[in-house]
Amino acid sequence: MTISGPGIFFDGVTTARHVVAVELAPAGLSIRAADGTILAEWHYNELDHRPAPSDVLRLGRAGSDVLARLEVRDPDLAAAIDESSLPIDRSGVSERRMRMKVIAWSLAATLSLVLVAILGVPRLATRLTPLVPVSIERKFGTQVEAQVRRSLDSSGTGKAFECGRGAREVQGQAAFEKLMGTLEMAAGLPTRLEPLVVRKEEPNAFALPGGHVFVFKGLINQARTPDELAGVIAHEIGHAAHRDGLRTVLQSAGISFLFGVLLGDFFGGGATVLAAKTLLRDKYSREVEAAADGYSVMLMSEIGGDPRALGQILLRIAGSRDSPRILLDHPDTRDRVAAIEAMAGSGPTRPLLDASEWAALKNICAGS
Repeated sequence: MTISGPGIFFDGVTTARHVVAVELAPAGLSIRAADGTILAEWHYNELDHRPAPSDVLRLGRAGSDVLARLEVRDPDLAAAIDESSLPIDRSGVSERRMRMKVIAWSLAATLSLVLVAILGVPRLATRLTPLVPVSIERKFGTQVEAQVRRSLDSSGTGKAFECGRGAREVQGQAAFEKLMGTLEMAAGLPTRLEPLVVRKEEPNAFALPGGHVFVFKGLINQARTPDELAGVIAHEIGHAAHRDGLRTVLQSAGISFLFGVLLGDFFGGGATVLAAKTLLRDKYSREVEAAADGYSVMLMSEIGGDPRALGQILLRIAGSRDSPRILLDHPDTRDRVAAIEAMAGSGPTRPLLDASEWAALKNICAGS
């Protein structure tokens, strides 16, 4: 949930006093005027605590030539900023936390040498992945999601990169949310899903740690039925349920990153870039992908959809020139589809969306 509150902003150029809304974004503070205009965006690590009365949190931007400042009187908002920014430490919590992290890192370094010698990084990551709290994985996933989005949005279109926002796309977004809601309720994951349709032509979808799911426009274009689309998304929900993304990053990034995640110390820019590149580049093993196929069959059967639909769309896009990730590093597609058919069995199905909802979803990226 986004934390926000009121503040007073001085831009350092004029004497104007601006009543603003201060929002705590993942990377820093967003300072907005009454009309919604962004007046400033300050990274948490750039914040400078300035002298002020005890009931006022006065902030500046360290190293800036412009003497802009922000004043916050809301105690809850001030406490949230204090918690998010290492340089702002009115309560002494950050200093105590840093001492504890130094101790923890020392112990972890010693333990890691022993465990690496005994188990090796891949096996160690596999064993420790279930021990990472869901709340930490979600925070980690939020950081990685922002980096992945920047990597995918090569043209820098920002919010326009997302489908479902334009006037002609609203009904499609509603249909997509209905489909995702059905899948999410049946999955019953310990963290909520954060699905997003983006304007990428490749027929693809993938899940990131913490429940973030990217669905490409090209996949929706290729899907002939709601069940085909839902089958692929259910496969990705399987990766989220099995925490495959987190385990892959831990296995690829090494022992220091593994313990950084366990200690919640993974917010450095380099760490999130490394994690994003790992998830966009690396492929899951055949066993991991087969398990996600099995999860899709189970979930589609649970909601009354056609569990064979995943195999149908995979066969159709198998010859795609773009070689989408959902087909990479698999057995022969026909062997894979045969395995899906064997798991699916037979049983009645029901429409996941009606004809008008499916038509709307197919146009979720139609533009404004």
